Amino acid sequence: MRTLLIKMRHLQSIQYYINQIIDWVFPYFKGFVPKETFKYAFCGGSNTLFDLVLYFVTYNFILDKNDLHLFFVTISPHIAAFFLVFPITFSSGFLLSKYITFTQSQLRGRIQLFRYGVTVLGSIGLNYLFLKLFVNVCHFYPTPSKLLTTIVVVIYSYFSQRHYTFRRKKELVENFSIIEQ
Repeated sequence: MRTLLIKMRHLQSIQYYINQIIDWVFPYFKGFVPKETFKYAFCGGSNTLFDLVLYFVTYNFILDKNDLHLFFVTISPHIAAFFLVFPITFSSGFLLSKYITFTQSQLRGRIQLFRYGVTVLGSIGLNYLFLKLFVNVCHFYPTPSKLLTTIVVVIYSYFSQRHYTFRRKKELVENFSIIEQ
């Protein structure tokens, strides 16, 4: 029990320091964007940077750019690095969204986690579809295609997380009253 309390204090202090950093930086952006949107961008950007660093280390040093041989299949190093890093950054992204960005949600944590997984799967699907569209159909270069795709996916992700994954009780009541009318 004591160990659990110590871990909770550590998590609360991490949450406190992240919020302090956001509160220190946010005044420079106050005129341009709401605080919740800034928190989402800050946390999402931080998690993306974390993902890139983990991917780089995993691909270059853990896998050493070699295939990953499992019992029944061989996975190329760039895909294996993605599979190894994804659960870590999925978890950190969920925790940042739940405890830093969308703190007003009244939904249970397990419901939020399930919905977060659904929105992440949607993001992966949109990445695939838009990259195929821009590169194969529109014949754009891959890097600008990835940039355009990222913009679309970030907008989708923000609104789906705000209005679905981490929905607030007030939004539930408002949506219900609209349906009744």
